[in-house]
Amino acid sequence: MDKVAVLIPCYNESKTVKKVVEDFRKSLPEAAIYVYDNNSTDGTGELAKEAGAIVRHEYQQGKGNVIRRMFREIDAEVYVMVDGDDTYPAEAAPEMVRKVVEEQSDMVVGDRLSSTYYTENKRPFHNFGNSFVKNCINRFFDTNIQDIMTGYRAFNYQFVKTFPVLSHGFEIETEMSIHAADKHMQVDHVIIDYRDRPEGSVSKLNTFSDGFKVLTRILNLYKNYKPLGFFSLLAGILTVLGVVFLIPILTEYWKTGLVPRFPTLIVCGFVLIAALQSLFAGLVLQSMEQKNKQDFEMQLIAAHETYKSLQKEAKEQEV
Repeated sequence: MDKVAVLIPCYNESKTVKKVVEDFRKSLPEAAIYVYDNNSTDGTGELAKEAGAIVRHEYQQGKGNVIRRMFREIDAEVYVMVDGDDTYPAEAAPEMVRKVVEEQSDMVVGDRLSSTYYTENKRPFHNFGNSFVKNCINRFFDTNIQDIMTGYRAFNYQFVKTFPVLSHGFEIETEMSIHAADKHMQVDHVIIDYRDRPEGSVSKLNTFSDGFKVLTRILNLYKNYKPLGFFSLLAGILTVLGVVFLIPILTEYWKTGLVPRFPTLIVCGFVLIAALQSLFAGLVLQSMEQKNKQDFEMQLIAAHETYKSLQKEAKEQEV
């Protein structure tokens, strides 16, 4: 079991990966540094190995798939996750590790948005997207995470071993933030100085397609984590539609005693029934979600027992 594990998912980062590994070896000399090569074709893995990293491979394409593999394979007391593009300062890592160890943080967020991100980042739609996603999640999940989509984070053992990785791509950071908020985990922040990619290094994030995936993921997670709110909103929309079309029919009936648009009346009835079904679906799913949260607390207890067991084994091996 590692004291600290630095996890670096990489895809074609030959321009920067060597510097990233060297920087983290200086800032966290006690850490084991893992680079997971996600089918790179530019020699990223070889350069990382030359710099002193432990290089492993994930052959399913996508950042979410890489994170799933990392979390499954590595045991550590503290995990630091960082991108291999040299946009995050390694100097902030010791403070992030300290918060996990001393302040019992479940997740520490490297906050770019409170510092240099908006001036350093040269892609205006990314600036808008980060702000929009942050505001949506903080409002929907009643939290105050300052940087939802940052790739620079630290975790404790319990978070890593109980986090269900469902995303395949860049939506993974959003999923982590929502999971932490929903499960009432302790989330702390360290403000970092973000720097844009160096010349010759190309972002793998597609502004529009990946942005759409992130928004879709938020909607799906809101449905899963807050089913009563989601289905109540759907029931409200259906009710409004049904009533809007029903009012003219009722008005005409009161005036003339006739219902000339009988098909519309039937459709309105079905729409209102669907609204009622949606509301009851939300109530049932909310009860199931409450049971899931209770089960998750038991998973945390089991993960903590495993953690203590691994710590004990590590100390015995040291002796």
